[in-house]
Amino acid sequence: MPLSDHFRFGAHPDHGFVAAATANIPAHLADWFLVREQFEPVPGTPGLYRLTRPEQDGIRRTRQAVHDLRRHGYEVQADYALAPGRSAGPPQPVARNGLMERRNRVAQAAATRSPHQRTVGPAERPSFPAIATVTPPRPPAAATAGGRTR
Repeated sequence: MPLSDHFRFGAHPDHGFVAAATANIPAHLADWFLVREQFEPVPGTPGLYRLTRPEQDGIRRTRQAVHDLRRHGYEVQADYALAPGRSAGPPQPVARNGLMERRNRVAQAAATRSPHQRTVGPAERPSFPAIATVTPPRPPAAATAGGRTR
């Protein structure tokens, strides 16, 4: 297959974001790819496809279609505004290990007062009688000459 382009993407004043396949790719294969990239055929214009719902992040979706087709090995010509390098890719899920969430929970727990402990003012403190501490008497030392002591 020659190294010329297979798809062309651009902006159309009436149809929004459009794509067209060149003669270097079979029509049924171009249709298959473009439909899966959320493009639909434009009625009355054979070979021209428009992006479905262009008002829902149309630039990013068109750039993603250009990127996907290039990743499959196709040569794609796109308007400068639709080049995939001009925008961030689709949002990627962030893999979290839970460390920040755990730290936030620990910090929140440390900053709040426990509902089980209530502060008692000096007027509310109960007065307990003094409790004398009694130490038990020491057992007498065993006076055995050659034995072990416990």
